[in-house]
Amino acid sequence: MAFVSQRETSETYTFSSRPRAVERRARYREEPSETQSHYGNIMYDRRVVRGNTYAQRILPTTTQAELAEMQRQQEQRRKAVARRRAREQVRVKTPEALQGRQHIEVQTELYLEELSNIVMESDAQCQTEAFLDRPNTPLFVPAKSGVDAETQIQDGELFDFDREVQGLLEVLVGKVIEQSLLEVMEEEELACLRAQQRAFEERRNAQLCEVQRLQEQERRHMEEKERRIAQQKEVLKKEKEIAQKIAARAYTQQHLANLVPSIFTSLRCHGFFVDTVQTDVETNFMPWLMNEIHSVLDKRYAARSVLDGKEIKKLLKVRALQND
Repeated sequence: MAFVSQRETSETYTFSSRPRAVERRARYREEPSETQSHYGNIMYDRRVVRGNTYAQRILPTTTQAELAEMQRQQEQRRKAVARRRAREQVRVKTPEALQGRQHIEVQTELYLEELSNIVMESDAQCQTEAFLDRPNTPLFVPAKSGVDAETQIQDGELFDFDREVQGLLEVLVGKVIEQSLLEVMEEEELACLRAQQRAFEERRNAQLCEVQRLQEQERRHMEEKERRIAQQKEVLKKEKEIAQKIAARAYTQQHLANLVPSIFTSLRCHGFFVDTVQTDVETNFMPWLMNEIHSVLDKRYAARSVLDGKEIKKLLKVRALQND
């Protein structure tokens, strides 16, 4: 008889060694020394599989059917767990815990269920059959021993339906009524929880609106305060600039009170400030006047010279006549 676990049948042989640092190799290969040996026994290597290597792990037909059945059951169990989780997600959940508190999971069912995070594992076993073609062994039937005895039972001696069914009906009706009452109480409790959740959400929304209003009011106050501070700073800055300008103007006037007349006098003496009328008279009028005077004098001189020449001729004629 050989027992093979399900995990061994589904997994293959693997080897994983512990991690270790890579040895630093030399850049150039060195000659091996006589004392150093590179040979070893491979039977001590953990990567070598020991045992017969010619025997293949072949599962019999019955074991394969059992494995298929187990896989189908696991698939059904997984689908049931998925459906149960989906139903749990659809159910109405309790409201979130308040700040500083936390919910605790409490079982409210009639029968307690042990909660554990340990995954259930089970081992499957099978018996290898040496002769697969051999027919099944018949069931063992022990030999009959002892003396047979019998008794006669009439109808109604062991079971009276009208009397026995009364207890069954009471149990069934009681269970139905109890279940109905539990369902009604659960519905009422869920309705109360929904009402409390709605009231809590309304209060929370009202508080959130009030908080947002206060935050907006505080933000407006802060903006107004900053704007007023900026305006006051701007006014103080302008007043400071005006005061500096007034002080600079007064200092400049006081400093230039005696400096300006002396500068203007010096510039006027050096000819930097020219009178336009005087300049016009000197540059335009006087040259024109001199030219006109010269032209008139030239005409008078010419006239006088002409007159003087005629008088000389007359005098010469007179003298010539007198001499004659």
